[in-house]
Amino acid sequence: MAKAHRRKPMSEINVVPYIDVMLVLLVIFMVTAPLMTQGIKIELPEAISEPMTIDDESQTLIVSIKKDGTLFFNIGEKGIPSSKSKIAENTKKILAVNSNVKILVEGDKTLPYGKIIEIMEILRQSGAVSVGLITQPPKS
Repeated sequence: MAKAHRRKPMSEINVVPYIDVMLVLLVIFMVTAPLMTQGIKIELPEAISEPMTIDDESQTLIVSIKKDGTLFFNIGEKGIPSSKSKIAENTKKILAVNSNVKILVEGDKTLPYGKIIEIMEILRQSGAVSVGLITQPPKS
């Protein structure tokens, strides 16, 4: 009788199924990424101004005021609902650690001017030397 031919074990990996899974995941992430926008919906006033340059080293603290007067304290990417006293307290703590933090206020364009000034005064009393206002460029 003739000996049975033994096959050598195959040591290659078939990567085609892995590529298919990765392409499906890529499509899912491409579709869902724009839907996961974070931030506070505020209709900013329009003004012609130069864009700010933000260093990688410096942090930016943004206080947002919505149309209904709700306050948000933004450090980094997160918007945390807040009150005037908490904003003052948190600003003091942040400025004590890093005095180079850029402080900006963004308020809805329908808010009374006094509300914006009130928040700017709270920030100034908390130790902020310079407070900027966020606007959007005019629509042409």
